Amino acid sequence: MLVAILYADWKPRKGYVPSKIEVETKRVSIGSRIWNNPNLKIEEIDIPKISSREVLIKVKACGICGSDIHMYEKDNEGYMLYPGLTKLPVVIGHELSGEVVKVGEKVKELKEGDMVTAEEMWWCGYCTPCRKGYVNQCENLEEMGFTVQGGFAEYIAIDAKYCWKINDLLNIYNSEDKVYEAGSLVEPTSVAYNAIFVRAGGFNPGGYIVVYGAGPIGLASIALAKASGAGKVIAFETSEERAKLAKEMGADYVFNPVKLEKENIHPYEKVLEVTNGMGADLQIEAAGAPLKTLPEMQKCLAIGGKITWIGRADVEAPIFMENFQVRAAQIYGSQGHSGYGTFMNVIRLMASGKIDMTKIITRRYKLSNVLEAMEQAKKRVDAKITIKP
Repeated sequence: MLVAILYADWKPRKGYVPSKIEVETKRVSIGSRIWNNPNLKIEEIDIPKISSREVLIKVKACGICGSDIHMYEKDNEGYMLYPGLTKLPVVIGHELSGEVVKVGEKVKELKEGDMVTAEEMWWCGYCTPCRKGYVNQCENLEEMGFTVQGGFAEYIAIDAKYCWKINDLLNIYNSEDKVYEAGSLVEPTSVAYNAIFVRAGGFNPGGYIVVYGAGPIGLASIALAKASGAGKVIAFETSEERAKLAKEMGADYVFNPVKLEKENIHPYEKVLEVTNGMGADLQIEAAGAPLKTLPEMQKCLAIGGKITWIGRADVEAPIFMENFQVRAAQIYGSQGHSGYGTFMNVIRLMASGKIDMTKIITRRYKLSNVLEAMEQAKKRVDAKITIKP
């Protein structure tokens, strides 16, 4: 079968000392400190065999995530940009949906022909964080497309416990092809859902919501906020194409921070202007640019305001705690999408017609053209590029 495999050289950055376990397993917690000269190749490998608890999925759609791009890109020293858990070489891609074509003998909840999507976070369920409910912080975590084989492939074997049926989406979409496209967007939408409702605890209907970055996660955040009764949704985005999509997904106001800077206007000033000085009840960082966003976010917190952080970046940013103390505000770190019925709830929202994430797909490529697709993704003008094997 055809796959896209990411290779890179093991070359720890100067001053960074990998742990003994990282050296032995080549499984590293901060990829951007280790992997040099990332190189994506299209290859042919065998169709995977399944165990008794696994299903074999014929991949129908798999989106390109910002994390995939960060793994593919490199800085001026040749290091991968992605700062997360990685083990290379690996078949990348994790925003997938597909058809179950084979089931293991112990699988009872799925059958051949089922339409499914799958969690990217492969939690163990046994370690202390898992037993406490923090499955996204699993001590034995494997990540599809990062440490184990991913979805830029014609077939993939996945434990049934990570799979969720999307058959109900047929009630909304008039074709299986459209259902699979929607199914491939459950994962990024669940990342936003986890950040907004699980980690930050949501917001009261009528709340003022600000989203920084209108990439796929930001667009999902906008859609979820609007569907949940936000009074106003304000977005900041530099790409005109993505700004238009932000409006289409429900943003009431969209501002370009680059243009604001030329006019000597700060983003926080626009937030205060739009909210009549009240500030933001919930701010969502989906840009991965803490040095630019955090200074603005701190200055437009509503009383009791929250910040939930999704964007990834291997940098440290200054924080002025006084803003959080005097305004009784909080900041929440968010990673992942598993647990708490998140996938189930996102699929239900899609099936109800309250959110339609297929609007954000701007380009589609065959798996054989994945290198062309990744180069296009690097331009950061599209919302979601989808690979369809």
